[in-house]
Amino acid sequence: MGNCIICGTPVDGEICESHEEDAVFEFRGSAASQLTPDRYYRGTVDGYADFGVFIDVGDHVTGLLHRSELDQRLESLDWEPGDEVFVQVLDVRDNGNVDLGWSIRQREREFRGKLIDTGDEERRPEEFDDEDDGGSEAPSSSDTGSEPEPEPETAANVTDADAEADADDVSAGELQAAADDTATDDGSAAPNASETVTTGSGSVATESAAASAPETDDAADATPEADAEPALNRTTIDAIDNQVGTVVRLEGEITGVRQTSGPTVFELRDETGTVECAAFEEAGVRAYPDVEIDDTVALEGEVERHHGDLQVETETLDILEGEERETVRERLEDAIKSEARPADVSLLADHDAVTAVEDGLVDAATAIRRAVMEARPVVVRHGATADGYVAGAAIERAVLPLIREKHTREDAEYHYFERRPLDGRVYDMDAATNDVTSMLEARDRHGEQLPLVVLVDAGSTEESADGYDLLSLYEAETVVIDDSRADEEITDAVSLAVAPSLAGADVSNLTTTALAANVAAHVNDDVRDDLEHLPAVSYWENTPEAYVDLASEAGYDETAISERREAIALEAYYQSYKDKRELVIDLLFGDEASGTPRDGDLAAHVSEQFRAKLETELKTARENLETETVDDITVAVLDTDAFTHRYNFPTTTLLLDALHRRQRDEGPFVTLGVGDDELHVRTTESLNVRDLGDAIADAAPNAGVSVVGGQDGHVEFLPGERDAVLEAALEALGETFA
Repeated sequence: MGNCIICGTPVDGEICESHEEDAVFEFRGSAASQLTPDRYYRGTVDGYADFGVFIDVGDHVTGLLHRSELDQRLESLDWEPGDEVFVQVLDVRDNGNVDLGWSIRQREREFRGKLIDTGDEERRPEEFDDEDDGGSEAPSSSDTGSEPEPEPETAANVTDADAEADADDVSAGELQAAADDTATDDGSAAPNASETVTTGSGSVATESAAASAPETDDAADATPEADAEPALNRTTIDAIDNQVGTVVRLEGEITGVRQTSGPTVFELRDETGTVECAAFEEAGVRAYPDVEIDDTVALEGEVERHHGDLQVETETLDILEGEERETVRERLEDAIKSEARPADVSLLADHDAVTAVEDGLVDAATAIRRAVMEARPVVVRHGATADGYVAGAAIERAVLPLIREKHTREDAEYHYFERRPLDGRVYDMDAATNDVTSMLEARDRHGEQLPLVVLVDAGSTEESADGYDLLSLYEAETVVIDDSRADEEITDAVSLAVAPSLAGADVSNLTTTALAANVAAHVNDDVRDDLEHLPAVSYWENTPEAYVDLASEAGYDETAISERREAIALEAYYQSYKDKRELVIDLLFGDEASGTPRDGDLAAHVSEQFRAKLETELKTARENLETETVDDITVAVLDTDAFTHRYNFPTTTLLLDALHRRQRDEGPFVTLGVGDDELHVRTTESLNVRDLGDAIADAAPNAGVSVVGGQDGHVEFLPGERDAVLEAALEALGETFA
């Protein structure tokens, strides 16, 4: 018969039934049948499966934590094989399978006690420690000639969970010894020596006000102020890597607050970087509830490594006010201003259309760099085309190293940068609603700041205004980088628009990648060499000589460039809503670190598939192409619904581009792709599709004609008016090029 380690109730064993779930057990049995259901056990991660995580509960027993038992998505778990975790045994099946449940407590100190489950009984850890130290049982009181210590009162065993979590394992004997040291020379007790306290382990000890006083009289006469520990000097986040195990003081701004099943995790930014700081109040309970995003704070805590990442275990967290607050904020703002503006960086090559917006490129790079320094996520939206993917990848290439530099989390690049391809080149309400939903969820559930949204190869026409209006209601910053003929209205809808057409530049031989690669070079000049071949990759024809030379100097010949362009175009089609980050990196950069050398074998293989699929569709299209002459203009018309595989590669736009390049003659030539409700046009002469749409609408007023994508877009109409729309389009084209 013994006493419960939690409440002191007499019990046959070490813990009463009502407190079994308050203790964590270490299993040292040899069979699953020896586990006790409903108890919590310490385990280690063995590995992952599609349906859950395998956990080693003991040396000989493994259980399954099914994904349905998790309080989060399986993919979001940051457990690695070998990590210590805590789980609940739900059931032990007849065949020996062990069903495990999720524990919101993921630290030993979050439990109120710890016991060893031998499989036959539970025992206290110190019993095993004594056996390990001496190899035999501890001597009894009769062996030592001393009187046995009295059993503590039951009430003295009742402890508070918070004290239990933080108390040192100090025995009553050790505290008594400290108290004895404070006795006077004549054997009398020091003042207040009779006061008692309950230790974190539940034992009763004597507390002395002078227990820690130095032996010298001079020190004993010292004032409390002299005995107090000196205030910590402030350190910076970039310096804590060398201070693991040390208590530090940090000052900065809270950029994120995330409540986990255990501690509250605050993300703190100073002028040198960002670090996560864990604060524990109670399992799943918000610590420091008054501290919110954007608060300026002073934090003290011990630097640790958590799953390989630097983390600060918070001891104190204070909101700064008044002069202290302003000092910190000025320090942060000065650092951001000096770092955010790029150093003087030259353009990748001489290109008039790019030079026309050089200041805008610098401003866009500044906005991106500032977002990284402020720990705001950067979301890049781009068209699901070769040009869109390459342009987005260029910015990604520049931003990721900066994120790694500024954040201590190893997976920070996946939290603070995201590419989201768009279906088309319009940032419509569907896309905006998706982004707003994601950013509000990230803010409310994970305490993230609102992102910087960068539109690349899309979003420069008035059809995107409604989407930007929705973002602006939440004061989300937006930047547009696009080679299309943009609308003036868009400049008022976004924070910054980088569109050479608005500067009066000729954009007939410009790609968005030519712009985005220069932005990326300004964001991070260290990756400039990685970017030099990208503009050439984005051109299907008529590549400016400056970009051809740039790619050649970087080690990419014409074949290598075309293979990468075709490979990206093919992969852009499949899973078009995903960024395919790692695959795109391999295709464009051939990183040695990823196991894909720069010899281009991967790109060559994928581009071969591209050509085979494209040639098959082109053959079908040419056989079904109807050609006619309208006012000395040759017009080739393809019924894209009847003579293309709409849900197979290539896309209608890509097919029409390739068809037009191969079919056009010397004179004015037009290729029309007409489906059930869409009309796409390609011409050898400059054409404003908006003007074409207006002319069709006048001739077919009941067709519900609208233009999507601005001057370079396409015409949409009602399916029942297809013939009227085609006739009106042919007539309008004849008048346009007459």
